[in-house]
Amino acid sequence: GEPIRVLVTGAAGQIAYSLLYSIAKGDVFGKEQPLVLVLLDITPMMTVLEGVVMELQDCALPLLR
Repeated sequence: GEPIRVLVTGAAGQIAYSLLYSIAKGDVFGKEQPLVLVLLDITPMMTVLEGVVMELQDCALPLLR
């Protein structure tokens, strides 16, 4: 199917960090629903957010576009 876009604010924070993997592996929107994660945070957190993005890429989750 067509990927849905999911916006996560405060994406470099502890709460979002614990949710991102569950969202990306299909626990939230279903195991068949591809998605695009849009990660938003304040400018000073960009280096942390880059690390989060690299971790998600390393997981090679099949639903993540």
